[in-house]
Order: sequence, then structure tokens, then C-alpha cells
Amino acid sequence: MNKVLLMKEKDIHAEISSIRDLMERSAKFISLSGLSGVLAGIYALIGAGIGYNMLHNSSYEGKNVVSITQLLIVALAVLILSIGTAIWLSFKKAKKNGQQFWGTGSKRLLVNMAIPLVSGGLFTFILIYHGHYSIVAATTLIFYGMALVSGSHYTYSAVKSLGIIQILLGLLAAFVPGYGLIFWAIGFGLLHIIYGTIMYFKYDS
Repeated sequence: MNKVLLMKEKDIHAEISSIRDLMERSAKFISLSGLSGVLAGIYALIGAGIGYNMLHNSSYEGKNVVSITQLLIVALAVLILSIGTAIWLSFKKAKKNGQQFWGTGSKRLLVNMAIPLVSGGLFTFILIYHGHYSIVAATTLIFYGMALVSGSHYTYSAVKSLGIIQILLGLLAAFVPGYGLIFWAIGFGLLHIIYGTIMYFKYDS
């Protein structure tokens, strides 16, 4: 009798665990593609290289204003390419695995990441407007890291670690103004490639 009750209790716990796991999976966006992180990192490194050439070729006074505008265009192009690639590859992964791409998890992820990202974007434009160019890269890294930490509750937990590293890197960049492009390349380029590679072999392959 005791054995029967014990077996039933184990079955109940197993069912509860299974239901809990199913609910957690439905509340999280698990179709995030690791390959999109790798490609985003490559885009960022290419953008950083273009940005470096722009700044390096600014040989006369007054050219810096033009360079800032051009750098913003390059950064925007990198952002659009990265987001577009992430959506496309994540959609393909979700379809391949029979998962819902636009569901509760993806909506929560989007909302929680959008708040710090939009706030950071607006604050960055305010800094540029007032001519505080030296901490722009640091600001983008910090707010992006905050967005990752905020959104990590609705996707892979490893995203939180990446976010914390981005925040620390941004704070370090703020201490040494003038090297923003290097820190930007490390944060958005190198770290994305490393993170994306790990995520690809852990979840995609």
C-alpha cells in the first residue's frame, strides 16, 4: 500500500514538474539564434573598422562633425542588419523546431528590452546634441547591457551574463574616454561572436 502511494506521489511530482517546465518554456523565447549573435558581431566589427577609417581620415578641423553623422549612419546600419538577421534566423529556427515565433515569450522579451534600449537611444542622441561624444560608446554599452539583463528573464539565462559583461565594459569605457570605438568593437563585436558561438553549439547544433 505504501509503495503504491509512493509511486503515485512520484507520478504526481513528475507531472507537476512537467507542467512547470512546459509553462516556463511557453513564457520564454527559446528560438533565439546563436548564429545571429555571431553575424551581429561580424557586422559590428566591420562597422567599427569603417568608423576607424572615418576618424583616421579626418585631417582638418570641422570634419569631426561630419564624421559623427557618418558614424551614426554606420551604427544605424549595423543595428538594422543585426536586428533583421536575428529576426530572420530566429524565425527559421522556430519554424524548424515547430515552435511559435511570435508568442508570449517573444512579446515579453521585446517589451522588457525595448524600455532600456529606447531610453538609451534617446539619451545617446542627447549626449551627441550637447557634444559629449567621448562617452557615447560607453552609454550604448551600458544601456544595451541593461536591456539584455532585463530581457534575460524571458529567454536563455546566458543572456544575463552577457548583459552584465556589457555593463561592466561600458563603465570601463566611461573611465577612459577617447577609446570608445575600441570598447564598442569589443562589446558589440567580439563578445557577440563569442556568445553567439557558445549559444549555437549549445542550443542550435
